[in-house]
Amino acid sequence: MVALSNLIAHRGSAKALLTTLLLAATFLTATPAPAQQAPAPAQAQPDQPPESFEDYWRRRPGQAREDMAPPADNRVPIPDPSSFPTDEIPLPDRWRLIEAVGVKERWWDPYHQNTLKGDRPIFGTQDWFFALSLISDTVVEPRSFPIPVGNQTTTRPGANDLFGDPDSWVFNQNLVVSLAAIKGQTAFKPPDLEFRLTPVFNFNYAKVKEKRILFVEPAKGTSRRDGFIGLQEGFIDYHIRNVSDRYDFDSLRVGIQPFSTDFRGFLFQDNQLGVRLFGNRDNNRWQYNLAAFWRLEKETNSGLNDVTQRVRDDYVFAANLYRQDFPVLGLTSQGTVVYNMNREKGETQVDTNGFPVRPALIGNLRTRDYDAVYVGYNADGHFNKVNLTASAYLLLGRNEDNIFTDKDSQVRAFFAAVEPSMDFDWTRIRLSGVFASGDKDPYDNTETGFDAIFENPLIAGADTSYWIRQGIPLIGGGRAVSLNGRNGLLPSLRSSKEEGQSNFTNPGLILAGAGADLDLTPELRLSLNANHLWFHHTDSLEALRMQGAIGRDIGWDLSAAAIYRPGFIQNFVFRLSGAALFAGDGFKDIYAAQDGRDTYYSVLFNAVLTY
Repeated sequence: MVALSNLIAHRGSAKALLTTLLLAATFLTATPAPAQQAPAPAQAQPDQPPESFEDYWRRRPGQAREDMAPPADNRVPIPDPSSFPTDEIPLPDRWRLIEAVGVKERWWDPYHQNTLKGDRPIFGTQDWFFALSLISDTVVEPRSFPIPVGNQTTTRPGANDLFGDPDSWVFNQNLVVSLAAIKGQTAFKPPDLEFRLTPVFNFNYAKVKEKRILFVEPAKGTSRRDGFIGLQEGFIDYHIRNVSDRYDFDSLRVGIQPFSTDFRGFLFQDNQLGVRLFGNRDNNRWQYNLAAFWRLEKETNSGLNDVTQRVRDDYVFAANLYRQDFPVLGLTSQGTVVYNMNREKGETQVDTNGFPVRPALIGNLRTRDYDAVYVGYNADGHFNKVNLTASAYLLLGRNEDNIFTDKDSQVRAFFAAVEPSMDFDWTRIRLSGVFASGDKDPYDNTETGFDAIFENPLIAGADTSYWIRQGIPLIGGGRAVSLNGRNGLLPSLRSSKEEGQSNFTNPGLILAGAGADLDLTPELRLSLNANHLWFHHTDSLEALRMQGAIGRDIGWDLSAAAIYRPGFIQNFVFRLSGAALFAGDGFKDIYAAQDGRDTYYSVLFNAVLTY
């Protein structure tokens, strides 16, 4: 009774409690009506007073309200097919509906909808887009390297040295203008058709302390101003077909186009005239390239494509296949076969500054033909927490004229590079290793020095490194020949990476290094690198210089670079780097200067502004 009294007090009314108990009893004792008996028709009683709340709940379940009308059918009837129009209904330009809410396009702003950046179709079209890119690339580069004294004259009368003043500096300015017309909505599928044109406007200035370094004629002095307009891209890209509902595709690209045979540019990375069939399968897990290139001449001082000169008789055929997540999850594997067919025997080429580049003024000074086949495996990705880039090439071929023996030679060489790294919060620690085989006996009929077609390596600090950035003249072993190429890794003893031929009688290279990338802030990265370099074999150097006992130790290459991106964007990138080569015994044996200098420097300031 106490509990009942409390409940009654809580609910507020004895009448409400009694009503609830009666309702429960009604439900428990009610007998359901037979299913076959229908309720009697309801008689309209318009004068019946409205039912109270208590009376409503006292009604027997299953009995309909006599005054309740059947529910109305509110379903919308299916329209007749003839009511639909047979023609297409034009819709407003959905790309420009945003202007209706007051958002206007600004042509100078690449971060909002912009017709010049390919965000919206060209006026009057639905699927043709125009993309414009402008890049200003500025380089200021003080540097030093061994510079020979000119044969006829010098800036230091009375001097009797083999080497001159090693200091020099370079200014280089490129303005890259990229224009593209693209058909197709490329946000979710490959373009149907693309036309691209990329001219580059170059101005460069160089200053040295010795004559006959910049020009073959001594009277032209020790400084040089030059300009050039090169065409780095000019192609048509045609989308042949889609082969799946996920837009796996086959495409064909014809014209001057960028191409790299591997992830890090060890063998062939350039913009050349060619034909390329490419595509993918299995949701982009498989990718392939079949390409053939006919190499263009390069302008000497800018390094840009010179389409005004005759195309070289130098051909590159490449086939590669990529597989993602193979052999482990997170690692992409690539198999590649590249064939370089050179047919420039009997041809001579003199560069813009008057120096012969084909044939190179080394050895027998003869033009030649050669065939080089590269079979390689490349990998890029990660094993759990360890990032990994690896590359290996086997070189097989034939050289018609060995520069030492004038006879046909077999080419057998090998190259390998690996760079593992690991991330620790804002720090990445890197290790680097490179091996390029050298020629141990230049006078036999087998050449074992590895040489690339056109390298642009990204390893061991890349062009922050002194050794990779600077092309060092081979003094006493050949005129207008470098020990290594600018922006190159291999000591291939070529006249020029851009205009010369490959040379498979070279000393080879061994590199072991370590580095770190420190993201001090989201805008600022500091990169540190320390590399030790050796020649694999020095026999070819000793033969060319007629010098015995050249050591293998090239020396220590130490470098640091700061990269600053204001606003956390790639539109403004500034880089300042410094590098020094501390010469080892082998380098000193070749470049022993009277002043005893054994340290050389390279400073690089680079500003890249992009629209």
